[in-house]
Amino acid sequence: MFGSLDISTSGMIAQRVRLTASSANIASANVIEDQWGNYAPFLRREVVLASGDPSAGSREGRGLGVHVREVFQNDKALRPKWDPDSKHADANGYVMAPDINPMAEQVDAMEASRAYEANVAAAEVTKAMLAQALRLIA
Repeated sequence: MFGSLDISTSGMIAQRVRLTASSANIASANVIEDQWGNYAPFLRREVVLASGDPSAGSREGRGLGVHVREVFQNDKALRPKWDPDSKHADANGYVMAPDINPMAEQVDAMEASRAYEANVAAAEVTKAMLAQALRLIA
């Protein structure tokens, strides 16, 4: 029973990371400078999930659940944007800008949110089953 709570918890943590990455991508979709004004277009964050929970205490527990294997910046997620007035424009008037599709990011965020909610529901059912088992024992 406690293993199923661990599985739900690992799922909630993984989905929270996905949601954070999608939020950062949406918020930074038009950012082409760092805080000092240097040309540094925002690179899309991507989250890679993997099965298992390496932080689990038991060998069996390490095979259950999910974990974030990596969060990486996709350096190929740039597109040329016509902006001849920008101080960072090339000779043809183009600036390399983040290639972030806000609609796709919103769909990813919604999917992560729904998966988080499903893990919360599974944890609540597990807690109810544990409570019922304790009532039967007592």
